[in-house]
Amino acid sequence: MARPVKKKKICSLPAIQEFVPGNTPKDMPAILMPLEEYETIRLMDYNGLNQQECSKQMNVARTTVQALYAAARKRMAACLVEGRPLKIIGGEYEICHDNEPCCNSHRNNNHCPFRKEKFMKIAVTYSNGEIFQHFGKTSEFKVYDIEDNKVVKSEVISTNGQGHGALAGILQQENIDILICGGIGGGAQNALAYAGIKLYGGVQGNADVAVEALLAGKLSYDPAVRCDHHGHGEGHTCGDHGCH
Repeated sequence: MARPVKKKKICSLPAIQEFVPGNTPKDMPAILMPLEEYETIRLMDYNGLNQQECSKQMNVARTTVQALYAAARKRMAACLVEGRPLKIIGGEYEICHDNEPCCNSHRNNNHCPFRKEKFMKIAVTYSNGEIFQHFGKTSEFKVYDIEDNKVVKSEVISTNGQGHGALAGILQQENIDILICGGIGGGAQNALAYAGIKLYGGVQGNADVAVEALLAGKLSYDPAVRCDHHGHGEGHTCGDHGCH
């Protein structure tokens, strides 16, 4: 009887899962990278963990991490040398839950599903008490100061008419750690990731209730949220019709 494959733990799905060089022929076959290989690149090359720390994070043996990392680097090298597209897809993995100890063990834990720190700031796309459903068109954020896992202060701030990628700059200036929103496009997700802001997208309902659910480790969200539509009309809700 074959031994069951042990699933590797990853913290979240990548914001962008496909990379295509600008002059690549349309019929050029893509190189496929499993998500657990991508996770070793994220943890070691991006977050700065060593192999031992990475193996503990992913709940696998160090030799497994070595093999995954070597395979991932070889795939990336082939993409660069041969000019082939890269798709991060599939694999033997499971996404860790918000309350698992691994999510507190990063050296740079901005990209964990949930940071349990003494003090942090959470922003929510906001409109009349509810979570506004299009990040790029939100006119307000509600900002919550969190201390010892409790809300100690909240205020509503204006985006001053700015939209899409520029909003990440506003959040960064406010020292935001986490954003809760509805639909959000890939470009804005990249800007948030670059700013070190953790995203909880695809969330609907009352803003205050969502923040309390996050602090309790019970927030329902979509780790693969997308909203690539533009020019939405009044009343459009990104969370309701396939923008995910």
